[in-house]
Amino acid sequence: MQFELTTEILDSLKHSIELRDAASLKAILQDLYAPDIAGIINHLNIEEAAFIYELLDDETAPNVLLELDDDTRESLLATFSSKQIAEQLDNMDSDDAADVIAELPEDIQEEVLSHIEDIEQASDIAELINYEEGTAGSLMAKELVSVYAFETVGQCIEEIRRQADNVDVMYAVYVVDNNEKLIGMLSLKKLIISHPLARIEEICEPDVQSVKTSTTSEEVSEFMQKYDLVVLPVVDQLGRLVGRITIDDVVDVIRETADENIQRMSGISDDVDSNDRLWRLSRARIPWLLVGMCGGIVGSRIIGTYEDHIKIHPEMAYFIPLIGAMGGNVGVQSSAIIVQGLANNTMLADNIAPKLVKELGVGLINGLICAFLIWGYAYLIEDWKLAATVSAALLTVILCASFLGTFVPLTMNRFKINPALATGPFVTTLNDIIGITIYFLIGRLLYAVF
Repeated sequence: MQFELTTEILDSLKHSIELRDAASLKAILQDLYAPDIAGIINHLNIEEAAFIYELLDDETAPNVLLELDDDTRESLLATFSSKQIAEQLDNMDSDDAADVIAELPEDIQEEVLSHIEDIEQASDIAELINYEEGTAGSLMAKELVSVYAFETVGQCIEEIRRQADNVDVMYAVYVVDNNEKLIGMLSLKKLIISHPLARIEEICEPDVQSVKTSTTSEEVSEFMQKYDLVVLPVVDQLGRLVGRITIDDVVDVIRETADENIQRMSGISDDVDSNDRLWRLSRARIPWLLVGMCGGIVGSRIIGTYEDHIKIHPEMAYFIPLIGAMGGNVGVQSSAIIVQGLANNTMLADNIAPKLVKELGVGLINGLICAFLIWGYAYLIEDWKLAATVSAALLTVILCASFLGTFVPLTMNRFKINPALATGPFVTTLNDIIGITIYFLIGRLLYAVF
């Protein structure tokens, strides 16, 4: 049954921690998985968290550490000595250990590496943290099973037995030449059914897909999604096998990218979550709030320039919020569709003209429907002049918003700017300003003519 953390359970655990009842806490923790324990620790203060963590066994503790929120893990690691941190890293896969140690100051990193007893593990971690963040090199793990092409199946099985302790899950066996260059892959099924004296180069699959260490993590995730891969070998610039990326690492990248895009769409500039400190949350939100406020000031000045017109026709003020809201809503809808298509690669980034035409078509249909409905409403409550003004302005605003909602994210993407920004306050504020301007221009024109 899935564990669900409730206030009652958390209060009970805190009470046991206060009493230093290690026996009852161990009895509870031993029945929980690492993510469940991490969820508990995330809700405790640092003293309580440290007490719980010390009760975990050597196998569970590193897994819990990986599942903690970044801020909680940082605070917890600050209570450890360099040697204690090294002990945790010794029991992790190289990629996970590299992620943890990368969060530490550089001087602490060197000290921790010097305390790691497994020299090979320390070497792997040191290599991984030197890769640029957001690349396949920083994402990969060094643990894998590789064999030489000239070996026999029997020798390969012996090699697998020798290397198996370093790999928790074995998806395939990679085949390399004398220079360690990746030349093929061997499935476990093919290995089992083949004759022990058969040479590996005769039975391996030479068509193996791989990425270079410099490939971006986004490209890696797209590659694995496109070809339905659960593991992907990584090679250096010379084609030598240096690591592998598994699907769980890619899922993390996809989730982080989705979280980032949602925050960008909401006008949040930094990567934050609900558990972050008050100032960090405020700092992440304030930039685009200020942009929105400035946009509101511009909008108010536009309305101010038509003050005399509003005095003569005060009924026009009724529909100012409607025009602004509809423009913002349509712009966000259009840009959200474009951003989604760019994110999942169902749309070509340079295919601007057809998308503009299509979104303008959608905008025209929706605009005509909305304009007809608002015309009827305005005509009933006032007169045909106001009805004509509001309906014409609404149709024009919806068309402009559809254009901007499509054009802006595509243009941002072309200039390597995160297009998710286009679905947030930027487009909304821009559409508000343009919508109000169009509304009063059309109103002045129609009232002047008629």
